[in-house]
Amino acid sequence: MTALLQAAAARAPAARIGMALFVALFFAWLFGPLVLMGITAFNSSAFPRVSPWECFSVEWFEALAGDKALMEGLRNSVVIGLGVVALAVPTGLAGALMLMQVGERARPWYYSVVISPILIPGVVLGISTLVFWDRIGAMFGAGHKTFFYDGVFLTVIGQATFISAYCMLVFISRLQRFNPALHEAALDLGATQLQAFRKVLLPFLKPAIASAAVLAFLASFENYNTTVFTIASESTLTTVLAGKVRYGINPSVSALAVVIAAVTLLFAAVLEVARRRRQRAAAESEKIARGLLRSRTRKKPLLLEPALLMIVTVFVAGAGTAWFAGSIGLEECKAAVLEEKRRDAEERVRTFQQRQMFRRAAPQAN
Repeated sequence: MTALLQAAAARAPAARIGMALFVALFFAWLFGPLVLMGITAFNSSAFPRVSPWECFSVEWFEALAGDKALMEGLRNSVVIGLGVVALAVPTGLAGALMLMQVGERARPWYYSVVISPILIPGVVLGISTLVFWDRIGAMFGAGHKTFFYDGVFLTVIGQATFISAYCMLVFISRLQRFNPALHEAALDLGATQLQAFRKVLLPFLKPAIASAAVLAFLASFENYNTTVFTIASESTLTTVLAGKVRYGINPSVSALAVVIAAVTLLFAAVLEVARRRRQRAAAESEKIARGLLRSRTRKKPLLLEPALLMIVTVFVAGAGTAWFAGSIGLEECKAAVLEEKRRDAEERVRTFQQRQMFRRAAPQAN
């Protein structure tokens, strides 16, 4: 028994090292491309690359702000994403509530039907949306300047057809933990169906509504297969990026990735601070109910939370430092890099000429 314990103790450090190595490799595989792409946003090279490094620069963020096509595509993507959230979240919620109401025998069939848009390729959804609304517009005699042929409207409709199914799955997972007796008790106490939904069910579904809204916006923001057919003469961020990749890109795309990642991390930090505030409020309410606390402490505004203030300060200071470091001495660095490239080119020309002279002199020596 002692020998087995000693052998297990000897294997424990090796197991921990192996687990740490596996975790490190996993995160390197997951986030390595994003980190490298972020680094290329600060290289003054005209092509996104990490090596050879030229100069630390923030000029590609300025180029990003001046790219009208990219900014227009980003604006359209945000508008479309908000439209998809406004349409897909209520549709998904209605589908989930309906699923809870149908009979046990019909429930699998209903579930298969409403979840089927997820299984349909995005190309098919895009083409079918375009053809359907074209026929509807022709039936009403609408012109091509009406909303029947508007790219933003068609994209919102086309994306919502399958994103609403994702939202429905989120609501179903939440509703499975809901106690129907609470709804019935509200009705027994004189509440109407609308009041019971607004006072009992809707507060319970708030976390699912937030999750479904974020999921719908992100799914819409990065969608390409459906959007490329429905956007018509307009453009979104994904279609603009696809065109840039086809004809050649510069590090402004990497700068866009850095901005999106930074904004995402900032919002995640805000949500985490808000979640911890809710946990503290719930703990205080429980202590008050038990008589362990007489009154609730006065809440500070969310923006005055010390953790959030520190995160925002670090974010602003980091952005300001990077901007200052990437702006000062940039022209001198570029001039030095250009001079080095010129010397390298001259050296290569001299090497090539020497080789040519050697090749010409070799036959004469023979």
